[in-house]
Amino acid sequence: MKDEGMKSSEDKTTTETGRRRFLRWLWGSALFVALAELIWLTASFLRPRPASLGDDNALFVAGPLDSFAPGSVTAFPAGRFYLARLEDGGFLALRRECTHLGCTVPWSEADQRFICPCHASSFDITGQVLQPPATRPLDLYAVRIENGVVKVDLGAARRRTAFEPSQVVRS
Repeated sequence: MKDEGMKSSEDKTTTETGRRRFLRWLWGSALFVALAELIWLTASFLRPRPASLGDDNALFVAGPLDSFAPGSVTAFPAGRFYLARLEDGGFLALRRECTHLGCTVPWSEADQRFICPCHASSFDITGQVLQPPATRPLDLYAVRIENGVVKVDLGAARRRTAFEPSQVVRS
């Protein structure tokens, strides 16, 4: 009878050891997967996004020419830009990102300027810097007017150092 009691005791010990080994392996595997995912997410966050190449989907149709009043700014969240129609009727497509640190810069109708909520840079309707810390104007997208319809090419934003009248597109 002692042999039977010892045998079941040995089986129990072997089973517990096997379970512990399996649980240690399971926890180690879960920790490894979590660590690998954390490294992948960190690398993805730190890696710069590739510049978008000009493709067929980069042309954004803003709307009919008559739907934009002179002296107005219209936000296009889907395209991440503002379409500014100047008092003389010309158009500028301004990128929404502040040139200081890339914050989204909203248009303030009351102040008639773009004001960065993060660092207080401000820009006029043409994107020119009115108040630092930003040191250069808002970037531009190319604007086309075809058959009375305003279209913006979102293929690549054009970096600029100053506002020039030649940047304005007129109908």
